[in-house]
Amino acid sequence: MKKLLLLSLTAFVFASCTSTRNTIKNIDDNAKMPALSKEKTFVITEVGTDKKYGYDQDYPVNLGFMHYTMAEKNVQRYFDALTGPKGQKLTYTKVDTCCPFPSKKTDVGAGMLDIYEVTWEGLAEPVRIYVNVYEKGAIVAPVGFGIK
Repeated sequence: MKKLLLLSLTAFVFASCTSTRNTIKNIDDNAKMPALSKEKTFVITEVGTDKKYGYDQDYPVNLGFMHYTMAEKNVQRYFDALTGPKGQKLTYTKVDTCCPFPSKKTDVGAGMLDIYEVTWEGLAEPVRIYVNVYEKGAIVAPVGFGIK
């Protein structure tokens, strides 16, 4: 059922979009999956310095360390390892998908980015973070976030 849904979605996206070229700039096929904490979250050791990381569709958080059908686990591991800038607990919700790109790591030859709204106490309005569950890349906290 998931494959049929993904195939249908991908066909729709390819038919309705004028471009499916890969514009993602921070893919690194040699990136290693971060270690896991005893709480089963990623062990993230630094906050990034690139203000586009996570906030820009060309610089998403690349979490493709597992087959994409199981990738939601990495999304949870990632967001559960982050905090607000003063250690506040995060809440996150997937709100959209966008930005088709070619990928050899899917059954249909294309991937989509997921968009998550993230908030914490004291944040005026949610921030949107782009996540790629198909490709790998260095895993850091986006600028403005903290690390557990």
